[in-house]
Amino acid sequence: MSFLKAHSQTLYDTDYLQWIETTVEKLQSQDYANVDWENLIEEIADMGKSERRSLKSNFIVILVHLLKWQFQPEKKSGSWEATIIEHRRRIKEALDDSPSLKSYLESVFVECYVQAVKQAKAETNLPVESFPVMCPYELAEVTDDEFLP
Repeated sequence: MSFLKAHSQTLYDTDYLQWIETTVEKLQSQDYANVDWENLIEEIADMGKSERRSLKSNFIVILVHLLKWQFQPEKKSGSWEATIIEHRRRIKEALDDSPSLKSYLESVFVECYVQAVKQAKAETNLPVESFPVMCPYELAEVTDDEFLP
């Protein structure tokens, strides 16, 4: 293990921002032999996981609020609508940056709905049977700025 590699690993553990800046400098100057490849690869892989987790989280928040909007209409509020708008914006930005995330969102739709029902039940105190077993909304509706059930 070279001194520079040992230094990079230490730098990764002790000053993350400096590690990023150093790694970028090495890549830009094509100093590939001294790039901390192990941590760089791990960071790139984690970026993808993080994007997917964020997308799922935002999607669940929208679903929860749509369910509350539809099944507890007497408690509708501007803050619920504002939350729906905010999380739709986040999803739109993520999909604009990474269109391939749309197929991921389609693949986790059912899982997200199941989680949303659990959360909506907890937030509304309605029995779980109050909510449809299958999601009553299409993906396009959930992400459509104009849609409210």
